[in-house]
Amino acid sequence: MSKTNESLMQRRQAAVPRGVGQIHPIFAESAKNSTVTDVEGREFIDFAGGIAVLNTGHVHPKIIAAVTEQLNKLTHTCFQVLAYEPYVEVCEKVNAKVPGDFAKKTLLVTTGSEAVENAVKIARAATGRAGVIAFTGAYHGRTMMTLGLTGKVVPYSAGMGLMPGGIFRALYPNELHGVSVDDSIASIERIFKNDAEPKDIAAIIIEPVQGEGGFYVAPKAFMARLRALCDQHGILLIADEVQTGAGRTGTFFAMEQMGVAADLTTFAKSIAGGFPLAGVCGKAEYMDAIAPGGLGGTYAGSPIACAAALAVMEIFEEEHLLDRCKAVAERLVGGLRKIQAKYPVIGDVRGLGAMIAIELCEGGDIHKPNAAAVAQIVAKARDKGLILLSCGTYGNVLRVLVPLTAPDAQLDKGLAIIEECFAELA
Repeated sequence: MSKTNESLMQRRQAAVPRGVGQIHPIFAESAKNSTVTDVEGREFIDFAGGIAVLNTGHVHPKIIAAVTEQLNKLTHTCFQVLAYEPYVEVCEKVNAKVPGDFAKKTLLVTTGSEAVENAVKIARAATGRAGVIAFTGAYHGRTMMTLGLTGKVVPYSAGMGLMPGGIFRALYPNELHGVSVDDSIASIERIFKNDAEPKDIAAIIIEPVQGEGGFYVAPKAFMARLRALCDQHGILLIADEVQTGAGRTGTFFAMEQMGVAADLTTFAKSIAGGFPLAGVCGKAEYMDAIAPGGLGGTYAGSPIACAAALAVMEIFEEEHLLDRCKAVAERLVGGLRKIQAKYPVIGDVRGLGAMIAIELCEGGDIHKPNAAAVAQIVAKARDKGLILLSCGTYGNVLRVLVPLTAPDAQLDKGLAIIEECFAELA
């Protein structure tokens, strides 16, 4: 009996808990660059990129070659038992790429959530403080501490009770929805007045461009004031670059465009081209605040994933992917703004580099989120062979995370499908 998406969905529902969501009722069989083929042989243009993991495309030959070579050498020792050079080399290269004119060190782990957990641990050890300030609309992961930092209850922490304490919520600057830079800074000052003294706050954590929150870009002026505020009070600034990192925004790290450097930077997703790798890079003095044995993990910095990451960084250089990112962004944003001009349901098209969002609203009113239209567009696009994702606090934002290696013809085809969907929606 041949496999079908429907038969596999039935097996999935019987074997996998319902809490593991699935956006598209599709089972992928194979993929190449920006094309995915399902188990029924149907091809799809991938504008999701495994949620920002595949900036270098599916099964890039250089990554596959590097991983294959490593597979034949060594697959696991646990770095804390027997070390291996690829881990050290990845750390050296990341130290050189993360913004900041200071000595850096890097810790490698396995997932983005784990990276954020460790960044908080490091900040607490380095400062002797426990509190953390995060922002509205934030997404930092699904572990208990990171769920506390994440600014969206449903679906991430619904039914799980209260998350860890010592976390305070400030307003993320969002001019589109009436939150100015002054408002955001004032909200942090209110925390200092009402909830916790600055001397009790170890870190402020922020996404330079919000991911799940809707791809809102932090203004440079805000980042400068946030940096000054942290410096004033001895608070560490953590940049969560799990989604923005590895070239998605047109620079290898988005903070390169923000005019200031964070004390600690988390990264994951596209750094290893589809293999599980994440990490924290920061000022050496802070990274060394924890004694030997306090950091690590059994699979942390897998040699397989490290080999993939080294290949990813080479691909960015050899294929000039940061330049390609800007070209992809120009092509997509330009095309989407032409579509926006025809359909009032599109309230905004925005992004930084090729991290692009389309916000939908009702009746042309940006303050009336239209999640229903987003759900329809995602479904219609899938039926036409295009994989899209949604995001946003109200589920009313379409996000585009197409591989930077996608050919122009596929970008144009994707745009044409999106326009068809809006025409049918109207």
